[in-house]
Amino acid sequence: MDAESQQQAHEIFDPLAQRLLLRDGVDLGPMFGVEGVRVRGKVFACVGYDSDLMLKLPRDRIDELEAEGTARRVVMRGRPMKEWAFVDAAHAPAWSDLVDEAYAFVDSITPRS
Repeated sequence: MDAESQQQAHEIFDPLAQRLLLRDGVDLGPMFGVEGVRVRGKVFACVGYDSDLMLKLPRDRIDELEAEGTARRVVMRGRPMKEWAFVDAAHAPAWSDLVDEAYAFVDSITPRS
């Protein structure tokens, strides 16, 4: 992990997270050793170890983002994760919209109490 890259990623991501924290049920919490933004306890976006935005989206949407070269599917222990993608800083202008998409997706699939 490059400290400068992490700092740059957080300079982009942290204001997005702060905006989301104003929404009902949104807070920060741990996931995979990093702090992520979550809704009702379910993380939907974070900055990963490689300074990329990591987010949860529907499988079909990740397929689209991969096809256009915007994202790459997260692979854990050699296994592609169906609903998780990395978006690198080269695509930082898209981060805000993608984080909003991730919030909407996870909000829609997370039960309300």
